[in-house]
Amino acid sequence: MSAGVLFVHNNFPGQFRDLAAALVMRGVSVFAIGGEHSPGLPGVELVRYRVARGTGKDVFPLAIRAEADLLRGRHALNAARWLKEQGHAPKVIIGHPGWGETSLLSHVFPDAKQILFSEFYYHGAGSDIDFDPEFWSGDEEALIRGKAKNPVMAMALAEADAIVAPTEFQASRLPKALRERTRVIHEGIDVEAIRPGPAEPFALADGRVLAPGTPVVTHVNNQMEPMRGLHIFARALPRLLAEVPEAQVLIIGEEKTRGYGAEAPGGRTWKQTFFEPLAPQLDASRVHFLGKVPHARMLAALRLSTAHVYYTYPFVLSWSIVEAMASGCYVIGSDTGPVQDAVQDRVNGRLLPFFDVDALSQALIGACRDPQASAALRTAARETAVASFSRAKGRAAWIALLREFGVEAPAA
Repeated sequence: MSAGVLFVHNNFPGQFRDLAAALVMRGVSVFAIGGEHSPGLPGVELVRYRVARGTGKDVFPLAIRAEADLLRGRHALNAARWLKEQGHAPKVIIGHPGWGETSLLSHVFPDAKQILFSEFYYHGAGSDIDFDPEFWSGDEEALIRGKAKNPVMAMALAEADAIVAPTEFQASRLPKALRERTRVIHEGIDVEAIRPGPAEPFALADGRVLAPGTPVVTHVNNQMEPMRGLHIFARALPRLLAEVPEAQVLIIGEEKTRGYGAEAPGGRTWKQTFFEPLAPQLDASRVHFLGKVPHARMLAALRLSTAHVYYTYPFVLSWSIVEAMASGCYVIGSDTGPVQDAVQDRVNGRLLPFFDVDALSQALIGACRDPQASAALRTAARETAVASFSRAKGRAAWIALLREFGVEAPAA
């Protein structure tokens, strides 16, 4: 049987793209299990599974997530059994336990070591669910439902030989009993490709072009939702636009009714919910909703940026803030746990109280009026991205961990 590394991810390769490709390049046997829409990766034999049915109608509501996870776990078990029949016997399984696929794999591969990626361990009280009083009704059931997302993931993590969390904050979400087996390894970004560069004219959909030197505020909010501070950002704009008449705003993200958090009320999108009431105070010709854009266009916007706003509830840290830092942006972030893992106030950016709209407005006005004042913070942001969030560093840490478990992978 061929030993190697088995990757398991609902949407393989997901966060494992660079690591899996690096192992293939180093001659390691790599195969994978993923959901039916997984895009796959060259050089990796991928078995896709398809869940044949949904959760049962009479399932206890708090057990619906567990049943869905176990359904995926059972299908992943079947895929693993097929791989075993083809002669595969992984030395190490690397998986994302968040959808249940890794929960039963030890039944098929009892001798394989498991390294599981902990993206976010859910909490009830004191986390993302009850963070924002504007959208928190005090519903105890919501807190209980949040904790009920964990059972199958916890079962998988309990069997893991090692757990990898991308940031210290995400590691801190894990139960104490699991933390001693946890390493913090961020998957990283390509800091060689994503770097400061001269701003170029930026074409808008209406035919206008933003020239370099224009005061530009950028905000990336992939699902246009309050979990990433869309409401706070929106409410900070009227004062900015009134006091800095030449300022322009670029907002990147896909307009949706819901994202990671709650659904927008009345069947509307969160963009409609937050921006329509502000319409009389906003100059629509200066606030540009770019929608979902190619990565290269997002990077072009970041190179043009005078100030980049990144806010988040206590949740997963987005790649976009790291890419903004690598691009040499002046980052203005919320003083929440995830952002504190990347930004130190007045060292490599600014951290402001999440709910203080006036503080954000004032910071944006100051940035636009005196862009040179943030030069040192921009330089430090780039240095932080290179030192702490480079893809090469993340890859090296992962490969070193695999060597601890017997996988022979050359360093380069």
